[in-house]
Amino acid sequence: MSEIIKIGLPSKGRLKDDTLKFFRNNKLFIKDSKRNYLSEIKNFSSNEIIFSHAREIIERLADNSIDIGISGYDLLKESLPGIQKNIQAYSRLNFGFAELIVATPDDWIDVQTMADLEEISFEFKEKNKIKLRVATKYPNLTNDFFLSKGLTQYKIVNSLGSTEMYPFTDQAEIITDISSTGATLKANKLRTLKDGLILKSSACIFISKTSLKRKKKKLNEFFSKLKNIQK
Repeated sequence: MSEIIKIGLPSKGRLKDDTLKFFRNNKLFIKDSKRNYLSEIKNFSSNEIIFSHAREIIERLADNSIDIGISGYDLLKESLPGIQKNIQAYSRLNFGFAELIVATPDDWIDVQTMADLEEISFEFKEKNKIKLRVATKYPNLTNDFFLSKGLTQYKIVNSLGSTEMYPFTDQAEIITDISSTGATLKANKLRTLKDGLILKSSACIFISKTSLKRKKKKLNEFFSKLKNIQK
């Protein structure tokens, strides 16, 4: 019996749609799963498609419960080192482009750069007796970036919903968030700092390093089907 490879794909949104289009463009046809989270590629032997949340795909690659996954580069880099060390980025894909950025409300006209933000963070703490609050779904990347810029007087607020709303509901003063076009930030009266780019991201094909050792022949068979991708 041929070895089965398990492939994790995004379960919703534009990332799912673009991933399915990528498979179709490579003449790999996934059975219609409707509301089922399990499927398979009809014209490729011994495989299982598992639709999961993009963040979960990263975790499942790390624990080797899936062999291959498509998710965002930002989600890999946000994960803990113990997770990252178990995953290999095989190829960036030509969709899912976004940037993780630092944004402030439009009316913070005196804050244009990270240096300005550092300066105002001390003033904010002295005036309000609390640290500047930063709402984000990316605490690890945010901490690394802020510390690299010499910013220490801040507090992370973990965002559970629409991060753009946090400065206007008295939950945070600024945010870091993923932005594709900037339209959502603009609509919510937020502005990216001039040097506030934390990370450029796109969709990627990732491989479990354990699977790379144990199922190399089957993985190579799968990757031979994919055209116009760069390692």
